[in-house]
Formats: sequence, structure tokens, C-alpha cells
Amino acid sequence: MSAKVVEILSAEEIRRTVTRLASQIVERTRDLSNLVLLGIYSRGALLAELLARQIETLENVSVSVGALDITLYRDDLDQIGLRTPAKSDISIDLTGKTVVLVDDVIFKGRTIRAALNAIQEYGRPEVVRLAVLVDRGHRELPIHPDFIGKQLPTAKEEVVKVYLQDWDGRDAVELIGD
Repeated sequence: MSAKVVEILSAEEIRRTVTRLASQIVERTRDLSNLVLLGIYSRGALLAELLARQIETLENVSVSVGALDITLYRDDLDQIGLRTPAKSDISIDLTGKTVVLVDDVIFKGRTIRAALNAIQEYGRPEVVRLAVLVDRGHRELPIHPDFIGKQLPTAKEEVVKVYLQDWDGRDAVELIGD
């Protein structure tokens, strides 16, 4: 029996969602020169780049972008297995900055908890906010995104898969289940 795949967001819908998220981030950020978009590897890092380009298009301001690998900060390595960590790419001190963590999907909240721990290695931001493309619910930790592209109620056993052009050769969000 094969899994049922339903497209949740098309390439065009992802583009519009990124534009909306970028606009919301701009509206909530007093000083864009103090903004750092910090994407969680791998697709969160790509989304952070897309958001930065959109903010530059909207506001004619270049914002700092970094990529964060949270592998060694996870509390479930025994369950998911250790993969080869990527090297975090954060070239600035985050102290006093407005940091927007960016990820593709939020589920239980454990990835974000790990990211919050990892950020401490790079300074003490003034504020940390969270932007996600898809919020699928089922939180195990009291973590809630500030910016949500799509709320998608799911069953725990379903899978939300995000495809991004620069990583996967296409843009789409799919829900995979029975």
C-alpha cells in the first residue's frame, strides 16, 4: 500500500508565503540594520536566504543572514542517530541583535529548543523570534512561532515534506500519510 501524497503549497504559494512572512518580520522589527535571520540547517537556512532577499526587495535594506546547525544540541540523538554536523555559518556577534530563527516545519518544538541553546554560543541577542513555513502542531515543549506561513493540522504519524528549489530542484510542501 503506497502513502497518500497531498500538495499543501505550490511553488507560487511558497513564493507568496515568503513575501508575507518577510513583510511581517519587517513590521515587527524596529531597526532592520539590527536584524539577523538565522536559518536552521538545511531548509531553514535556505528559507532565511529567501526571506533576506525578499526583505531587501521590499525595503532596499540588506539584512544579515546566518545558518545554524543544531545537531549536537539535540536531546534525541539516541533516537534520530548522529548525522554529520554541518558547520554553523554565523559571522557576527548576536549580542544585542534581533534574531529571527527560521525553520521549514515546526512539530514537537525540540529542534527550536536545541537552536535556542546553540545561539548562546554566538552572543546574547536582545530578542529571539521564530519564523516557520509550516506549523503542524503536536508541541511537546512550550514553543510557539511568531511568524507562521501555514498552519497545518496533522496526525502525528503524517509527514510534512518541504522541497526547496536550491536543495531539491523544486518548490513544494507535501503532506504524506496513509
